[in-house]
Amino acid sequence: MIFLNQRKKAFSKLGEYLILIVESQTKKISAEVISKKISLNDSNRFQEAHKLIQEYIDSSTRHNPWFTQEFLLSAIKAIGESLFTENLNIWLNKYENSIDHRERKTIGVVMAGNLPLVGFHDYLTILISGNSICAKLSHDDNKLLPLLNEILIAIEPEFDGMVTFTQEKLTDFDAIIATGSDNTARYFEYYFGKYPNIIRKNRNGVAVLNGNETTAELEGLADDIFMYFGLGCRSVSKLFIPKGYDFKELFSSFKKYHYLEHHSKYANNYDYNKAVFLVNKIKFIDNGFVLLKEDLSFSSPISVLYFEYYDRIEDLTKWIETQKDKIQCLLSNKTIGDIECLPLGKAQQPDLWDYADGIDTLQFILSLK
Repeated sequence: MIFLNQRKKAFSKLGEYLILIVESQTKKISAEVISKKISLNDSNRFQEAHKLIQEYIDSSTRHNPWFTQEFLLSAIKAIGESLFTENLNIWLNKYENSIDHRERKTIGVVMAGNLPLVGFHDYLTILISGNSICAKLSHDDNKLLPLLNEILIAIEPEFDGMVTFTQEKLTDFDAIIATGSDNTARYFEYYFGKYPNIIRKNRNGVAVLNGNETTAELEGLADDIFMYFGLGCRSVSKLFIPKGYDFKELFSSFKKYHYLEHHSKYANNYDYNKAVFLVNKIKFIDNGFVLLKEDLSFSSPISVLYFEYYDRIEDLTKWIETQKDKIQCLLSNKTIGDIECLPLGKAQQPDLWDYADGIDTLQFILSLK
């Protein structure tokens, strides 16, 4: 039996490995050096998986054109940093007395594929709680997580047998976690409704600006918007701005992502959406690689950023309160009423306790009878 302290130690070492993987892209760090730094129980397993991980990083866009090396490494680094021992301790502190000495459950997970390793937090949460996972992988992201699982087993062999990956129909599970669109959520609710479940739907990141943002804050907002091409549920797809807002500084902060116009799939979306707006005589603001459109919706298409003007922050606060089920994270450099806001630039760096859809996944798992 593997106890919580062992599991924490193993995931902390996996985090060290992920950081070293990112550093190895600019420094010459051999597999042997990495293996010595993280301490292994199965060197052969590590060597094989590590080689395949390096090959995948070098060729990720062949598997999925949206998984550029830059964004893939950003995702790997963010996960690696989240697994620092102090972060694991903060996250698990209130659950420590209720995790061990429980009957092991098998949790089925339907993973999304919109971002690299987007299902890692569910994978981590299930294993850190001492349970088994049966994960149905998205075709768009089915390579890296199984390889990282091999690294984890090389670090701590007790995890062997606790993880199953499949692209087939999920069977033989005690509870289910499924992530998808609003449309697929209806299917999930029909098919999995008789099991204890978490079913996640469409959500988006939203930012509230006041016109007094610093250059650094606006550059952070650019990361919130453009990292991963805006495909994440935490990606900012909607801005609330005061009337009379000057877009000049905002557009200036976007410049570091101007290279996206050379990405064929992103550029195709930009050209298509621009053509639709022009044909339908829809007003928009164009800075050459992103289209800003005044719109009441939250979820904008790739290459489009929605915005709304507001008069009084008090009225906006009341309205946002009614829309919580559509917002994954709210960002601002000021408090919005009593609503907790993330700093601009933090959307793509969630803490372990920043649960998707605001549902405490670990508590859900620990509540299973």
